Amino acid sequence: MLHTDIPTHREIEDLASAGDPWSVSIYTPTEIGTPTPEQHRIAFSNQVREALDHVDDRHARDALAQELDDLIDDEDFWRFQSRTLVVHATPDRVRTYRIPNRLGADVAVGDRFFLKPLLRAVTFPQAAFVLALAEGSVRLIEVSADRPATQVWVPGMPTSAADYVRKASLSGRAPKRRIQGTEGRKLRVRQYARAIDQQLREPLSSRDVPLILAAAEPVATLFRSVNSHHVLLPETIPGNPEHLTVADLADRARQVLDRHYAAELTDLRTLFDKRREEGRAGTDLAEIARAATFGTVDTLLVDIDTTIHGTLDPDDGSITFATDSDITAPGVVDEIARRVLSTGGTVLAVRADDLPDAAPAAAIFRYSL
Repeated sequence: MLHTDIPTHREIEDLASAGDPWSVSIYTPTEIGTPTPEQHRIAFSNQVREALDHVDDRHARDALAQELDDLIDDEDFWRFQSRTLVVHATPDRVRTYRIPNRLGADVAVGDRFFLKPLLRAVTFPQAAFVLALAEGSVRLIEVSADRPATQVWVPGMPTSAADYVRKASLSGRAPKRRIQGTEGRKLRVRQYARAIDQQLREPLSSRDVPLILAAAEPVATLFRSVNSHHVLLPETIPGNPEHLTVADLADRARQVLDRHYAAELTDLRTLFDKRREEGRAGTDLAEIARAATFGTVDTLLVDIDTTIHGTLDPDDGSITFATDSDITAPGVVDEIARRVLSTGGTVLAVRADDLPDAAPAAAIFRYSL
């Protein structure tokens, strides 16, 4: 089983704003044909030695070595991994993330963390909650990229509409009203749905994960009318979910996620083309770097597989390209992404085919440059 802890968008923003003269980023593939934790640990240990060789400050190097050696020696930690281990470390703190995405091995040392590969995990996370809702039952299912889906127990969750309203029939006369029959049934199902929404607030409020509804009509429409979760996807898994197993719901949810992300990319490309006609979008890297520095990038798309070595001027964003691979600098595109995040912009890490003009980055600006 894979063990995953993907950073939230807030954590990504915190990582982007963090600054230390000695910021170490290590990406270690942890999916090996023979699942031997010792192989993962040895590979990570070699990357740590490589990183420390580029830390010139003795005090910082000793502090980093102590923290990272503690991680290397933690046997339980290495027993539970996903597809990629991401470690961001400074002399004062180590942050680890186990990512279900397959990312290449990488090491970077500089005054900022190397974030671009990690952004892929939060751009299109293959994770969601499924609310399987029927008049006679309700289940909350957690779906992840690679682990089997599991049912989540939610304290206080109603068991059925009839039990919630304490009626033998949902079609009877409503309290203090003459509404009965079909309208009375809808009223009680809406009350039941509202109670479910209230119980979901605590487990979902801290998770930046889509919610997918699995329900037949009119239950689906009634729940949507009272829903308060901010990322309830518009597509519903149709039919009575009581006929579907947890695995069935997870399979259908992943299909919904794929269509949702594909639609998001299509909408972004359409918006990019429209904004470019208005002088508010482009793929010129120098222009994007300047705009990112001055906080005028609203949305940035970056090629997750492309690395351009170099640095950005802290004042005007002008690019100085490096002739050789430099482990002490995350790279031009990564620094552009960091500046966009730090000024409240949105950054999406995508594949080359999803970018216009086959460019390493594309940006939509807040206003014409």
